[in-house]
Amino acid sequence: MCRIFITADPELYRCRSRSLRLSGVATSIRLENLFWQVLEEIGARDGLSVGQLITRLYDELAEAGGQAGNDSANFTSFLRVSCGRYLALQLSGRIPADTAVPIRSLDADWVLAGEKARPGVFGAPPQGTGMAQAAR
Repeated sequence: MCRIFITADPELYRCRSRSLRLSGVATSIRLENLFWQVLEEIGARDGLSVGQLITRLYDELAEAGGQAGNDSANFTSFLRVSCGRYLALQLSGRIPADTAVPIRSLDADWVLAGEKARPGVFGAPPQGTGMAQAAR
């Protein structure tokens, strides 16, 4: 089993930092290259640079009452989870694999309904697992 994962190109898990401004404050975000690649793909679908995408995510998370504000480590985790959800939603067919289809053109309610239909894959851990019990 592990051979599937340990043979990954080390460049994919090498970390890289990018500097940008979030709410007017200069900051640096450090992610593995794989996550930067996924963020580039997500942004490109809507004609956004990675910096523009991250700024939009940060602003919308803060506007929705998320933890973006003062916790940069948590925001970095949010970006990783966003990348994982994007890939999982592509695999489930809720986000088209065709990267020419902009994310902004999708029906968010329909896309998100796919997460609710499959607990443990996209949303909350399934009941009866250690993860579900730890989340309580």
